[in-house]
Amino acid sequence: MILHDMHTEDEKRIAAEAAAQLVEDGMTVGLGTGSTVAYLLPALAARGLTLRCVATSLGTEEHARSTGLAVEPFDGIARLDIAIDGADQIAPDGWIVKGGGGAHVREKIVAAAADRFVVIVSSDKLVDALRPPVPLELLAFGLAATLRAVQPAAVRGIAPSPDGGVIADYTGEIGDPEALAVRLATTPGVVDHGLFPPSLIGEIVVGRP
Repeated sequence: MILHDMHTEDEKRIAAEAAAQLVEDGMTVGLGTGSTVAYLLPALAARGLTLRCVATSLGTEEHARSTGLAVEPFDGIARLDIAIDGADQIAPDGWIVKGGGGAHVREKIVAAAADRFVVIVSSDKLVDALRPPVPLELLAFGLAATLRAVQPAAVRGIAPSPDGGVIADYTGEIGDPEALAVRLATTPGVVDHGLFPPSLIGEIVVGRP
């Protein structure tokens, strides 16, 4: 088990360091959230480029600043050259699940604003088919009614999102991810969900031993 964990961490680092090489001087860069992105930040900082970065979570923002990367609020930048983020699951058809850390709404906004969205993962994130849970961010207003509308779902019991949303999980079968994505996105009270379509993704970098 310990050996497996070491291999997984090596794969995350390999993927992150490869993605860092895709960033060029002067770019606007979206920084994702999670354990694989944690390897990206020092690798990116070590390149010594002049960059404008936005972060998808407070944790990423603090870590990025500690490495020397310049992070600014994502309110004065209309587009990004590149965004780099991890994933929880990647299916063969390119659909991915994100949001294990509860930052999927900001992550999706950043991904959609980027000309190039790069997903970095260890090989264990590749799955034959997507499986639950699918992270959700819900409005606190009408929460019980929203949970009933998207059932089966449950509140995760963690702190609210950076924007005050309730973090929950859809726990039913995924089946057709496109159909489920539409169902979840069109339910009043759902801010957004953790299903990311292939059309949003530029490339996937998989770390291997």
